[in-house]
Amino acid sequence: MELTEHVLDSVNDACRFIRETVFVEEQGFEEEFDTLDQTAVHFLITVDGGPAATARMMTGSKDGEYIVGRVAVLPEYRNMRIGSRIMRLTEREALRRGGTKISLSAQHRACAFYESLGYSVSGPSFFEQSCEHIPMEKQLNG
Repeated sequence: MELTEHVLDSVNDACRFIRETVFVEEQGFEEEFDTLDQTAVHFLITVDGGPAATARMMTGSKDGEYIVGRVAVLPEYRNMRIGSRIMRLTEREALRRGGTKISLSAQHRACAFYESLGYSVSGPSFFEQSCEHIPMEKQLNG
């Protein structure tokens, strides 16, 4: 199994396929793609050349802050540590760009996953498209 990491300037068909499969078909979200996709950095992990995981990252409002979102792993690649790998890829890219912190809005069911990677809850939960989310953040060490 060959895993390849990609950092992209725009959302490509592979990223779209993963997000459509996970967020729209599996989880029932209706508003998956937005204008933030046009300016975000996109991440893709492929397995043997095929799409497996994606995420996106934007500059935050505070100095050194980056916001990661739309983290998704196709069902057949879950429990293979590919989610951890895509998050490490976003962290490395944020550090490379001078970042000191990553913020994200975790789906409630994914909170333990992010905690296992060193993220901590940074505010009260809220609902987005009928799904409970929890703000989380992690300080980056360069």
